[in-house]
Amino acid sequence: MALYEIETSAHIMISEAETEDAAREVAREHYPEEEVLRVARRPRDVWVISKGLLGIRGVSAPDSNARECLARAAGDKLHAIRLYMLDTGTDLHEAQRAIETNMSLGW
Repeated sequence: MALYEIETSAHIMISEAETEDAAREVAREHYPEEEVLRVARRPRDVWVISKGLLGIRGVSAPDSNARECLARAAGDKLHAIRLYMLDTGTDLHEAQRAIETNMSLGW
């Protein structure tokens, strides 16, 4: 199976699928109310996120607050950031860093 990057109006998903049509079906199954904007077959069998581009330096430990916000937001990064700000009282920059760090750690 190939690895596909599927972008909808609100999410970017990574999924294994046999074909591009099957990848589109994954998006429709999980987010039926969203329009599929783009589907791209990844050139390799792994998905890599650069921690440097996310502003993460050094070793990072999972943050249980950030993971809980991601779970409550069903993986929606922007919603998780807002929840994190409300729950912890941190500013936007720190909330974004916490959520993105935990996303890169595989929440």
